[in-house]
Amino acid sequence: MTNDEGRITNPTNLWTSAYHALSYLERSDNLPHRTEGEAVVLEEVPQTVKRILDLGTGNGRLLALLKIDRPHVESIAIDFSPTMLDAAKQRFAGDETVKIKAHNLDHPLPELGKFDAIVSSFAIHHLTHERKRSLYAEVFNFLEPGGIFCNLEHVASPTPELHEHFRACMGIADKPDDPSNKLLDVETQLKWLREIGYTDVDCYWKWLELALLIGKKSI
Repeated sequence: MTNDEGRITNPTNLWTSAYHALSYLERSDNLPHRTEGEAVVLEEVPQTVKRILDLGTGNGRLLALLKIDRPHVESIAIDFSPTMLDAAKQRFAGDETVKIKAHNLDHPLPELGKFDAIVSSFAIHHLTHERKRSLYAEVFNFLEPGGIFCNLEHVASPTPELHEHFRACMGIADKPDDPSNKLLDVETQLKWLREIGYTDVDCYWKWLELALLIGKKSI
């Protein structure tokens, strides 16, 4: 739902529901082409990073992949879904390098220190567009000079026909759109990142409505 200025006014977010979260977890590992986007994240995040922040970690899948080649990196993973937080805690049980924190991205990030890399995977599209932009600015301030922000994201299709094509490819053509989704086009988000001050901003990978947006903070 949007107002006359095109701003999203629909506050719906179903991710506090255990059923909604569990339904996603059942299919999340089989999202088409997901591993391609994740592979680019693994290529772009330097193996020398010392601290990683994972925004909307879900069950910790992306952070766990990053830690394969960076096992000793200090990490903070945040989410607001109790079901997702429980799944992440189970995944990282016994790993003292990972801290799991409850936080709703609708609200400003708490003081967490500085990070060499901040990542997110299919989480930020649940925020209103205004909050997306303000979060991108917060992320920039949390990055160390030379740091990188990688947002593997669900974005808007340029046409209704391409949106329906994406839904068919995902096997959800017979299901309604998730009312929690507040999708935004790639170009607008890249423009925001550049305006905030990120460098080397680009869409580093894309398949239909799945895209990897990256920006860096100059040294």
